[in-house]
Amino acid sequence: MTMLFSMKNAEWVSEAEKKISEKMSWLSEKSKDKIPYTTVAGTHDDRSDKAGNFSMDDGINWWTNGFWGGMLWQMYHQSKCERYAEIARNSEKKLSVCFEDFYGLHHDVGFMFLLTCVADYKLTGSLEGRRVGLHAANLLAGRFNPVGKFIRAWNDAPQGENAQDHRGWAIIDSMMNIPLLYWASKETRDPRFKHIAMMHADTLMEHFVRKDGSVRHIVQFNPETGEMERDYGGQGYAQGSCWTRGQAWGLYGFMMSFIHTGEVRYLDTAKRIAHYFIANIPEDGLITVDFRQPKTPFWYDDTAAAIASCGLLALAEAVDELERDIYNQAAVKMLKALYENHCDFSKDSDCFLQKCTAAYHDQEHEFCIIYGDYFFMEAIFRLKEESVYLW
Repeated sequence: MTMLFSMKNAEWVSEAEKKISEKMSWLSEKSKDKIPYTTVAGTHDDRSDKAGNFSMDDGINWWTNGFWGGMLWQMYHQSKCERYAEIARNSEKKLSVCFEDFYGLHHDVGFMFLLTCVADYKLTGSLEGRRVGLHAANLLAGRFNPVGKFIRAWNDAPQGENAQDHRGWAIIDSMMNIPLLYWASKETRDPRFKHIAMMHADTLMEHFVRKDGSVRHIVQFNPETGEMERDYGGQGYAQGSCWTRGQAWGLYGFMMSFIHTGEVRYLDTAKRIAHYFIANIPEDGLITVDFRQPKTPFWYDDTAAAIASCGLLALAEAVDELERDIYNQAAVKMLKALYENHCDFSKDSDCFLQKCTAAYHDQEHEFCIIYGDYFFMEAIFRLKEESVYLW
C-alpha cells in the first residue's frame, strides 16, 4: 500500500481505479479515431476532424489535443496492453499536421506533445516520438523573450477590429509546458533549453505569485523592455481574483520545475501556492471556478480539483513526514469528492468528470473537458502507484 494515503481510503481508490480501467477498455475503441475535447450528447467530439487555423481556436491545433493520448499512455503503462499504444499513435499521426500548418502552434506545445510523442519515446523508445518532441521543444524555446526573460503565450489574433497584441503576454499555464524544455535539455545534453525554462520560471515566480500565495493568470510585459505593465483576470472572475485552475497550474507547474532541477526555490513556491489552495478548499471538497467568485452565479470546475490533486501528491512525495499529511489529505479530500459526486463511469457519457468549466465568463459551464479526465486518472493511478510521470 502506498504511503500517500491511509488504509481507510484504500477501498474507494481501488474502486475508482477499477472503474477507470473498465471504462477505458471500451471507450478507447469507441474514440480510437478521435482527439476529443468535450462531449456532445454524451459522446466525445473530435478536434482532429477540422483543419488547423491561424487563430488556434479550433481543430488540430487546439491546446488540449494531447490529453487523450496521455490517458491512453497511462493505460498502456498500467495494463501493458499494446492496443492502447496503437490507439495513442493515432493521435500522434494526426498532430503531426500541426507542424505543416504552424500558425496555430504556440506555447502549449508542451501539453500537446509531452503526453503524446514524448510519452511514446519514454515508454517504448520511439525515435519518431523523440524527433517530434525535440521539434516542438525548439518551437517553444523560440518563443522566449530574452529581455523580459519570459516565454510568450498566445499568438496574435487575425488582423481586424478584434485583433489583440499578445507580444508581451505570459500566462501561468506555461509552467506546465516548460517541462518539454527540461526534457529536451536532458535528452540532447544542451543546457540552452533548461536555461530558458528556468529563466521563465523565475520570471513567473516574481510576477505571478502574490504575497498571499494566490496566482495571477495573465501578466503583460513590455516586449521591448521586459518591464511588467499590468495583469488580467483572464479566465477567472476578475482582475485580482483567484482563478482556481490557474492556481492549480502554478502549484503543479512549480513542482515540475523542482522535480526537473532540484532548485528549492521552486519547491518553496509550490508550497506557497498549495497553502493558499488548501486554505480555500470548502468543506465538501468540491472546487469552484474562482476562489473569489460571488455566490451567484455559482460554478464548479472539476479540472482545478484534479490538477491541484496531482500537484499536491507530487508535493507530498518531496517533503518529510511532518508536512506530507497536509498535502496528501487535501488531495484525497478533493479526489474522493469528485469520485462520489461528479464522476460518471457509465456509457451515458464518454467522460469521467461532469462539472468542468473552462472560464468563469464563458457561456457554457459545468460540462465535460478531457484534461479533467486526464488529471483525475493520473491522480488516482498515482495513489495506486500505477501512474507514470509523463511530464
